Amino acid sequence: MTQRGTPAVASGQGHGSTSLGKTGTETGLDAEVRAELAELERRDLRRELPGAAAGLDFLSNDYLGLSDDPRLIEAGKVALERYPAGGRASRLLAGGSEPHRSVERLAAEWQGTEAALLFATGYQANLGLIGALAGPETVLFSDALNHASLIDGARLAKARAERFPHADLAALDRQLRANASAARRLILVEAVYGMDGDASPLAELAELAAAHDAWLLVDEAHSAGVLGPDGAGLSATLEPALRERVALRLITGGKALGAGGALACGSAALIELLVNRARSFVFTTAPPPVVAAMLQRGIEIASSSPELRDASRTNARALARAIGAPEPAAAVVPAIFGAARPALEAAERLQAEGFAVRAVRPPTVPENTARLRLIARADHDPADIHRLGSALRPLLDAARQAVTSQAPTTQATALVLAGTDTDVGKTIVSALLVRALKLRYWKPVQTGDDDDTSTVRRLAQLPADREHAPAARYALPASPHEAAAAEDAELDVSMLEPRLRELLESDSRPLLIELAGGLHVPLTLHHTQIDQLARHPRPIVLVARSGLGTLNHTLLSLESLRTRGLHCRALFLVGAPHPSNAATLRALSGVPHVFELPLLQPLHTAALDDWISAHDLSGILP
Repeated sequence: MTQRGTPAVASGQGHGSTSLGKTGTETGLDAEVRAELAELERRDLRRELPGAAAGLDFLSNDYLGLSDDPRLIEAGKVALERYPAGGRASRLLAGGSEPHRSVERLAAEWQGTEAALLFATGYQANLGLIGALAGPETVLFSDALNHASLIDGARLAKARAERFPHADLAALDRQLRANASAARRLILVEAVYGMDGDASPLAELAELAAAHDAWLLVDEAHSAGVLGPDGAGLSATLEPALRERVALRLITGGKALGAGGALACGSAALIELLVNRARSFVFTTAPPPVVAAMLQRGIEIASSSPELRDASRTNARALARAIGAPEPAAAVVPAIFGAARPALEAAERLQAEGFAVRAVRPPTVPENTARLRLIARADHDPADIHRLGSALRPLLDAARQAVTSQAPTTQATALVLAGTDTDVGKTIVSALLVRALKLRYWKPVQTGDDDDTSTVRRLAQLPADREHAPAARYALPASPHEAAAAEDAELDVSMLEPRLRELLESDSRPLLIELAGGLHVPLTLHHTQIDQLARHPRPIVLVARSGLGTLNHTLLSLESLRTRGLHCRALFLVGAPHPSNAATLRALSGVPHVFELPLLQPLHTAALDDWISAHDLSGILP
């Protein structure tokens, strides 16, 4: 484990971005960055580049043990003697060679596709694949646990992106139905998820794709070489009719295949499109010929070595049993601790006992799921697996016991309530949800004389221990940035998240957070409410008017959320019932829960209770 702490370079030495203010305090960009690093340190999330891993390897993705196989090394030596050492240029210029073309032919044959294309890395490949296929009329549907390369590819593409809960076929079906008019629909998934080790329900996904005329892009990084006939991956297990719905599959070369690079496999037309439009292919230097040659040898060995595939999967199942984890789909076995600190401490203990393991923490994995990501290789000795399990199981049991004995065990659930505009009924919906779901209530920024906390208290009959005072108050009834400026002040945005974290850690009961107006309302001249949400994502409830103009305002607000990877769990349409608008938004919004709330006259607690008794709100909380 590397030592964490203050960087070796002293403040102000060799850093043009740093200066000292009149008080001697460090200012400038470096000061801002050091504050961010200090916050990561406080949360046990700060990382530094480690040295070479020492000990028995349960860390790398070398599932079949091919990275140091003499046959791959010999293939590399031969290529270095015959071809240039470097890629030299883009493949469209002078970067091509016979090893590049040869490995592409072999990969297409192995995968049963018409063609393949070699990229420098899997990350670059996913950026290129998605960018080439997704245009303005495309909707992308991305599993919530997808690798960062798929997430970033979706964000960078000129397309609308929808995120569905992990492996939730019903949610994906709703999203596909809501986007039936899109010219192209692409579903982005991993065959085996690299942090959780579970397999996608690929057959069911392909059936959904066929039913909605959509297409799958499958990242086989943790599946190829380990699963499927000849180790060709999970897509190769599909029936031919369903396999046709897999438009492209990505095979990475740096894991089970022991080399490097990545291969996109698909139809000849799609591969030709990538050659023309995949920017991460067109505008980057080709992988060196030696990489292509070793990758070809890795495919040859992996595809003809069922004993290696069987050994890796057998060892993975044995390791999972030893630590009490679910049976893995392939070679990845997660040992989940929850909080980052016990995961870090467990990694240090196991490293001292001779195991190469490391902790994986947010944002690589979701909050409260820090873990050791363990890899079962084909060449692991069963005795070593038993020894690791015997050392790790007590640490996991202790962490689980600590979680069950603490109160609260984790941060409380937080639900953010936003509006499409001002005066749309946000505070009424807040009171309704607080009363129906027994939530706590917090409005971080209050502007104007109206006290929304008092309104919620009165309507929801909220006990004192379930309401929290605003973090900032301003007298002018305007946006926070303007209301603060009227008092010669500026809202300190940096204090909002720490205050929220205190509220979530101090009480296990769920918390409703009501924002000040619409999503793009400025907190300062440089920071809007949706900027804050994007930095600290939490589930959203959106409140809109029911009548004229709501379709445009609501769909634009939902699009803003989606482009930032934010999930809207419920939509409330407030005002005189407008069945056409409600039906349209149910069809187009992709939001799982859409409610109509008429104007309640008179507005009092009994009116809220009457509405609550007629509606099921239980699905709103995550």
